[in-house]
Amino acid sequence: MWKYKLLYILLLPAFAWVFVFDYLPLKGISIAFMDYNVIQGFSASDWVGFKYFRMLFESEMFRNAFLNTLLISLYKMLSGFLSPIVLALALNEIRTVWFKKTLQTAVYLPRFVSWVVYGGIISLLLSPETGVISSIIEFFGGKPAYLLAEPAYFRTILVITDALKEMGWPAIIYIAAIAGLNPEVYEAATMDGATRFKKMLHVTLPGITSTIIVIFILRVGTVMSAGLDQVINLYNPMVFEVGDILDTYIYRIGIEQFNLSLAAAADVIKGLIGFVLVLLTNHIAAKVNDSGIF
Repeated sequence: MWKYKLLYILLLPAFAWVFVFDYLPLKGISIAFMDYNVIQGFSASDWVGFKYFRMLFESEMFRNAFLNTLLISLYKMLSGFLSPIVLALALNEIRTVWFKKTLQTAVYLPRFVSWVVYGGIISLLLSPETGVISSIIEFFGGKPAYLLAEPAYFRTILVITDALKEMGWPAIIYIAAIAGLNPEVYEAATMDGATRFKKMLHVTLPGITSTIIVIFILRVGTVMSAGLDQVINLYNPMVFEVGDILDTYIYRIGIEQFNLSLAAAADVIKGLIGFVLVLLTNHIAAKVNDSGIF
């Protein structure tokens, strides 16, 4: 630690941020076990044990939000995990530098656009009157419809728009990992007569496996967060049954109805499941890595 003391000093602001905003607020977990009153505070509020957890499991609305969260998160994890890898491999094969950098910037820029703006763009694109998508459907003889109000399409729209917006960030990480690979391995593969596709499959992909595992573990940790910003800007009463997730349920119960204890109980369940999934995924990844598969 003394040898790399300057690097540890650079980490101090990050450690301070995590401590203040992630660890100190853990005291708020106790709200889930009491009839919390904002005026009375922690000390004067009555402890009620698992009362609010029982209320949650008896609530059909909570069960529906829980199921929607799992489905949407799994779909997003699958698309958001594979698409950046494919994108990074494709960008790495582009030999024209200016085109590669331009395309790389273009796929990365949407990450900096807020879901308020991005959601507005999606709503305009999918509008039955002025939307490009509806015009294309009408051109091929279909009947224009407001797809955001169609339960059958809403989850698909969430998954696709999330992948398009977010895949640029992990793709950058993969490209950086690819840049760190030993060029002599590629030269050896060329000498052995490997094609560009085989080099990508047998050299590039195995070379970034450790990075892929780390990104996957981090992705699993957010499996119970299906995207509050996205859903709250896109969903409407027509798709409430398939679009209501735990984050919107907690927002509605905690902020709109001001039932902080019930909202805290839902958040504790969400956090515990995410924590267990991260530990489990990390354990499995370590076992697979030790087995020599990667």
